[in-house]
Amino acid sequence: MTPDYIIDELIMKFHNKMIEITQFRQVLGKPSSRERSYNGVPITRSVHDNHYCSVNPCFVAVVTECAGGGSFLVLPIHHTGRVDPQHPRVCGHQGRVLDIKWNPFDDHCIASCSEDCTVRIWDIPANGVQQNLTKARKTLAGHSRRVSLIEWHPTAENLLLSSAYDYKVLLWDVSQVGAVLRCPIRVVLRPIYHRYPSEALLLSVSFNADGSRLVVTSKDRRVRVLDPRTGKILQVSRSKSHRANKVLYVNNFQMLLSTGSSPWNHRQIVLWDPEDLSKPVHEEDLDGSAGVLFPFYDPDTHILYLAGKGDGSVRCYELSAAKPFISFLTDCRSLLPHKGLVAPGRIGPASRAIKDRCELKVDARLWWLTLPLALLPGVMPKRGLDVSRCEVFRFYRLIAVKDLVEPLSMIVPRKESGIFQEDLYPMTAGNQAAMTAEEWLLGVNRGPVLMSLKPGTANPYPESSADEEVNFMKIQMDPPAVAATLKEVDLPGKAFLHEQLAYQDAKYPQEPGDLVDWQPDDTQIPLWTYPHCQEPAERPPPTTEAELLFEFYRQQNQIRELREELDQKDMKISKLEMQIKKHLPHPISVQHEGRHGTC
Repeated sequence: MTPDYIIDELIMKFHNKMIEITQFRQVLGKPSSRERSYNGVPITRSVHDNHYCSVNPCFVAVVTECAGGGSFLVLPIHHTGRVDPQHPRVCGHQGRVLDIKWNPFDDHCIASCSEDCTVRIWDIPANGVQQNLTKARKTLAGHSRRVSLIEWHPTAENLLLSSAYDYKVLLWDVSQVGAVLRCPIRVVLRPIYHRYPSEALLLSVSFNADGSRLVVTSKDRRVRVLDPRTGKILQVSRSKSHRANKVLYVNNFQMLLSTGSSPWNHRQIVLWDPEDLSKPVHEEDLDGSAGVLFPFYDPDTHILYLAGKGDGSVRCYELSAAKPFISFLTDCRSLLPHKGLVAPGRIGPASRAIKDRCELKVDARLWWLTLPLALLPGVMPKRGLDVSRCEVFRFYRLIAVKDLVEPLSMIVPRKESGIFQEDLYPMTAGNQAAMTAEEWLLGVNRGPVLMSLKPGTANPYPESSADEEVNFMKIQMDPPAVAATLKEVDLPGKAFLHEQLAYQDAKYPQEPGDLVDWQPDDTQIPLWTYPHCQEPAERPPPTTEAELLFEFYRQQNQIRELREELDQKDMKISKLEMQIKKHLPHPISVQHEGRHGTC
């Protein structure tokens, strides 16, 4: 009988021979010229491991550096070349912007989150931003600490997930009435009784194809699979050989892919079975670099792209359902050497120590040349690619030290590039939502609506059949409203939704007294020491300069009144003593005989 290791070697050799004839072995990375890039963009210097660029077929949005508050730049996709330094921006946040995401079903709607504890929804005019945009369509004020991540639902309309440093993960319906929304439709994760679970502080999030499952990586560097409707944790990774940082769903092969590091600080890529996270399906060490690896997966071509923060290259792999699962294709290197972390900023103790240790005499204005040059790229949706050039993927790299946003096209060369290649462009996810938010909340799961990328092809989006047409009512946050809706609407998933609501009520009891002494994070500092991060239910953050001044003067008046009361404390004490003496009975005079006579 042939040993198993020999069989594995034979399978590996056979697979390597098959890879030699794969259609993607010659995939090329072609950076755009200076004229087709975006020059003069003041890219943010934030050190968070987020995507500071978001792209759709109409616009490119980039988080920018500004003094006071936070802003990002929105440019028409064809507005290349030199960008005007005074170009209007979206600048309604009071804190640094940490993440931006375009609505996948509306090319003129973008969401942003910030250190001011809010998430905002913006409407971008068809001709771009012509003047500074300060008023958002919606303000989601449900967090008490800075909001670090946002993610749109892949198939349901108007559903947005947000995660913040207050250990809350909230799900919002941005179509609800009102300019300021304080109540999310679902609380996926939150602190319970003085406990601040590390699984609630997320590093990355990813929905599966139909949005029925959510995979996350958390502060404890584990991978978790959750039910986003209830927050129930279904699977948790237990591997000690992998500390996960970023994760995504590989929907074609029903797997998860995470990037992170080994106990020896080697960067890794790991495949998991989402139904069993007890051990990895496949592990592969890459190198010993320190930058965080961000994975990007193309389900149409099965190509995985790895871009490291500060790296000067993008690695391409082809994924398969059989061993060895991951096959290296090519490494697209940049002409610019990337040597470090983010962008110029203030010199810190670590950088100063390195400079002193090496005895380098560097001008203080040029010290940042020893730091990293690139931030994480944005990605163009498949419907925005140039199929005439056989373009299968497009990045928008942020080169911070040059204030440059550079498109990087991944191209599969063909002899006849002007002809539409059916094998490169199968039916892909379009910009039409498969269902409404109400349908998803009631337990309906649908995959994305597909479209063809062939030029001139009409893509009529299928309408819902007559038996699926249900007159859904608006579902409020309280369970009684959901129960009333279920009584009026007869759905097959009624029992399923009742079970979900019962689980959520048991997991998150709604007695307000249990949550009085919350502390926002592991710093153990009471929330009242952060007046700019109050609970939104008490007083939302000011949205305009006039409101900010009003709050400032109001607090000054309160402080002055308290000081006046403190100065009058002696007078009040005397008055209280006089009142006490008046209410007490009069003392009875008593005669005492002593040595010196009667007293």
